[in-house]
This record gives sequence, structure tokens and C-alpha cells, in this order.
Amino acid sequence: MRTPVALLLELGVILAALSVLGTLARRYTLSPIPLYLLTGLAVGEGGIAPVPAAGAFVETGAAIGVILLLLVLGLEFSLAEFAVGMRRHVPSALVDAALNAAPGAVAGWLLGMDGIGILALAGATYISSSGIVARLLSDLHRLGNRETPAILSVLVLEDLAMALYLPVLAVLASGGLWWQAILGVLAAVGAVLAAFTVSYRWGHHLGRLVSHPDAEQLLLRVLGLTLIVAALAELVHASAAVGAFLVGLTLTGETATRTRAVLSPLRDLFAAVFFLAIGLSVDPSDMVAVLPAALALAAVTLVTKVVTGRYAAARDGVGRRGRWRAGTALIARGEFSLVIVGLVGTMHGTLGPLVTAYVFILAIAGPVLTRFVGGPPRPSKPAPELQEGRPPAS
Repeated sequence: MRTPVALLLELGVILAALSVLGTLARRYTLSPIPLYLLTGLAVGEGGIAPVPAAGAFVETGAAIGVILLLLVLGLEFSLAEFAVGMRRHVPSALVDAALNAAPGAVAGWLLGMDGIGILALAGATYISSSGIVARLLSDLHRLGNRETPAILSVLVLEDLAMALYLPVLAVLASGGLWWQAILGVLAAVGAVLAAFTVSYRWGHHLGRLVSHPDAEQLLLRVLGLTLIVAALAELVHASAAVGAFLVGLTLTGETATRTRAVLSPLRDLFAAVFFLAIGLSVDPSDMVAVLPAALALAAVTLVTKVVTGRYAAARDGVGRRGRWRAGTALIARGEFSLVIVGLVGTMHGTLGPLVTAYVFILAIAGPVLTRFVGGPPRPSKPAPELQEGRPPAS
């Protein structure tokens, strides 16, 4: 089998560049995410150094990157404790939807979009990026902070809301009938409820199923199972990220600790590819005309996400600095907003460029603001109640 020289060369140069940028960011205790995004913009279509041969690999790697980010994040928490937090934050989810979908809907109406365009833009402004937030919490050593369960509860509830939203949007965008949308929603809700029930009641058997003394076998079993669960979640228009997160939640004790150790390098590699892919999806020339509207929309929804995070953290009794950390952590938009564009963007000439510019602005602003709000990153021990039955991560 002959491997294309261009693919190897482009990937090699990209990874070397990301390594240099990551080292630079860590030197100044910053998250490397904004630099990875800017690199993607530079090497994407319309950038200064396009990498056409590496495009397909980056697109596939980005999907795996989100799955690995949420899988490893789930390994840090207890399913029982997380279920309690989810129930507590239903009001937070309602506040989140009201504050963050409304600006997108209003913007769509002001821009003269039809009902489908308005619905799509409302979804794009509503949903935060699980992938970016998961990496930020790890980069800034905030996994054990008191506000982190509130952040994760909001993220997972958003992803579950997407299980209702995406089937409806997909059917409407394709010209389908109302009953087809209802069937899609029922299938997605049923699948999500079944997954949570199985994880909650019988998840403890999963550790015994995948556990193995050999690191290679453990890696293959956990990763294979996670990709299968993620694929099934996507099949019913639920989130692959939620499926991966549930797999992580169900693994406990020594199995969770060893899985974190074998998966972390792989997660870091594909997470970098994920952030690169967001930049690659943006053509700078397409953003020029819509940049004022994207900046205005980003400014409004940046504030509404901060309010959402502060409200959610307050429900957990978190202090003032922790509330600010929670609010800024939720600012970034990413993968789901771009999925929405993929569903209906070709039907609305303005929607695609507007959302991609909007995502890019907040994907950079979110990590930067999160770093400088609430104090510098510092090593922190996970809260005992979140690590029930698990040895502390090394």
C-alpha cells in the first residue's frame, strides 16, 4: 500500500507546528486552543498555506477528538452523583435555552431569514462546545472545582436538547412532514433514556467487561466500545459526545484510572486535530461581509452564557469567583453549531458564513476569557463527592 507523500508531509508539518504553538501557550499558562484554531484558519481553504491532502484525515480525526475528550472527562466523575446534579440543573437548562436561543432567533428575524433559518440560528447560538469546554477544564486544572459539576450538567442537558432539536430541524430542512419530525424526536428521546437507564442500573458490569491487565487490550476494548456507543447515539440524532461521556461515567475504580492513563495521549492528539478542524472549516473571505453581525451576536450571547453559568453555579452554592469561572467556561461554541449549518446552510446564503464567523469568534474568546477570569490555572484535587469509588488521577 502506497501512502501519499503529500498527506504525510502536510500532517507532519501541521503536528510540528501545533507542538511549537502548544509549548508556547503552556509557557505563558494559556490554553493552546486559540492558537490551534488560528492555525486551522491559516491552513484552511482561503488561508495562507492550504493543506488539501490532509483535509479528510483532519475531518475524521476531529470527530474522534470530541468523543475522546468527553470519554476522558466522564472518567473523572461518578454516575450517581452526576445524575443528582442533572436533576438539580433542569432550571439551569431552561434559563440557558431562554437566554441563548432568543438572540439567535431575533437575529435571524432581523436578517430576513425564513422560519427554518431562524430556528437554525437559534440553535447555533444556544449550544456551547462540549469539546472545547472539556479541554479547557483539563488545561486549567479545574476538573475538581466546585463549579465544574454545574458546567457539565448544563453541557449534557444542552446535548440532550439537541436530541430533540436536530431531528426536527433535519426534517423541516428537507421538506418533510410534521409526523416524521415527531417520530424522530421520540426515537431520539427513547434512545437517550434507554442509555441512561442501562448506564445507571447495569453500568458497574461494564468495568469487568473491558478490564484487562494488558494496556493494549484495555485501550482497544474501551475505545471500541465507546465508538460503537457514539455511533448508535448519532444514528438516532442524539449526541456522540453524550454517548462517550456515559461510557466514561460507568467506568470506576482502577479501570477508570488505568483507562485515563492509556487514553490521555490519544485524547490530546485528536483534540488538537478537532480544534484545527474548526479553523479549517472557515474561509476568511466568506466572513468579511458578515463580520459586523457575527461580532454583535457574539457580544450578546457571550453575556447571556456568562449569566447562564453564574446561575447554574449559584444553584450549587458556588462562590463569586467560581460563578464567573462557570460563566466564562460556557462561552465557546463549536461542533454542534457547525452541524446545524451543515443541515440547512446551503438553503440560506447568509447563515453559513454568519455561523462560522460567530463560532470562530467565540471559540477564541471563550478560552481566553476563561483563562483570565477566576485566577490562574493551578493544580487542584478532585472533590471527594465526585470521585466516589475512584482513586485520584495521577
